[in-house]
Amino acid sequence: MRAIHPTADENARPIGAKLRAARTSQGMSLGQVAETTGLSKGFLSRVERDETSPSVATLVQLCQVLSLPMGALFAEPEVQHVAYDSAPRINLGGFAADERLMSPRSEQRVQLLRSELAADAHGGSDLYTINCDVEVLHVVSGTLTVRFSDRTVTVHAGDALTFPGREPHTWQVEGGPATVLWVIVPAPWSGSA
Repeated sequence: MRAIHPTADENARPIGAKLRAARTSQGMSLGQVAETTGLSKGFLSRVERDETSPSVATLVQLCQVLSLPMGALFAEPEVQHVAYDSAPRINLGGFAADERLMSPRSEQRVQLLRSELAADAHGGSDLYTINCDVEVLHVVSGTLTVRFSDRTVTVHAGDALTFPGREPHTWQVEGGPATVLWVIVPAPWSGSA
């Protein structure tokens, strides 16, 4: 085993969570990484908790074992903030609906839409589809009825409904105004931010 420093450098960038995420996403245990690298499980555990700072050589070795580009440990994550007041209004064809795109326009993996729906809001009398793999509807407040070709599902405040994106459907508000979040995967359209 190699000699290690007992404590982490206070100025070091935390990388432990990224190493742990890479290891667990591949289904590897600390023991497997320890056996492959020759490092102790205790040392690896302290590295993952950012309690000790590994040498550059050790980091290179860990990144190789975890198939992780070393630069990924130090790269700033791309974080994009979308404020509700500045979120672009969109129109998906619903009636009496104030719909806003809450995810960045450039995001292609997923879209988040927030709909403020009046008491008489609906998605139209005809069933429609969205070109995506999956839709998740979360009712924040109010009640929504979602109609499919073979059934109708009532979704109350706090409930969520998940269904294939290409499943023909429409919706309508029941009883009063509603606030709804739609998660669409992948994003059916994107553009520049």
